[in-house]
Amino acid sequence: MKAIGVFDSGVGGLTVAKELFNELPYEDIIYFGDTARVPYGIKSRETIIKLSIESILFLLKNDVKLICVACNTASSVALPEIRNHFKIPLVGVINPAVKEAVYATRSKRIGVIGTNGTIRSRTYENEIKGLDPSIKVTSSACPLFVPFAEEGWFKEKAVKEVARAYLKPIKQAGVDTLILGCTHYPLLKQVIKEEMGKGVVLIDSAKQVAMEVRDTLGSFGLLNKAARNCRHMFYVSDNPEWFKALAKSFLGQAISSVRKVDNV
Repeated sequence: MKAIGVFDSGVGGLTVAKELFNELPYEDIIYFGDTARVPYGIKSRETIIKLSIESILFLLKNDVKLICVACNTASSVALPEIRNHFKIPLVGVINPAVKEAVYATRSKRIGVIGTNGTIRSRTYENEIKGLDPSIKVTSSACPLFVPFAEEGWFKEKAVKEVARAYLKPIKQAGVDTLILGCTHYPLLKQVIKEEMGKGVVLIDSAKQVAMEVRDTLGSFGLLNKAARNCRHMFYVSDNPEWFKALAKSFLGQAISSVRKVDNV
């Protein structure tokens, strides 16, 4: 039985994996975290494309049937360039979030937060404008949110102060919808929500991504509907113990085994 492949620059993509487990309980999933080369958000476009291709090739060696690019930076920078070079279905995290945000906004003012690479690419803005040119998009890079999430800093004073500074231009723009454009950010959802206020809808794309993976598998006749015990396998390019320790925060459950891969 072929598995679904998932890759991210590190642990953030586990928020997507968690929704895949819930949405597709009978599917095997192989997750690869490129922990040796994280973060992708500060790297050049050429490097992000190169690393994304290498991650895809690793998953293809494991004979997967679909690959979910569970990394906003790779989805925004690399996926538009490489999608047509692979025969296997590739699902990113940008489009599902954009569709949900465009549907949710009433004021036609949408905010986007993400890594430097994601925001610099303007992929979210271009996708939103492609669906509705009248929507005003305000973006802000929030690079410190990633290490906060990985350190388990969710409510500390420093996190709140940084969030206030990062989100100030978003609030001033009067958005009613905010896309969490990084898979780490859902762990900081409470702090972000408190800073933005009750009237702002937060879009965490993980659930929409899982549904798009399900629909894509169905359209290719690859969806496994029969009840079975499935396997979830985890690979990293470095530091498996660190990954294993953090995984519980992202998945809500411990994982038993993480394998280190050399020469990705």
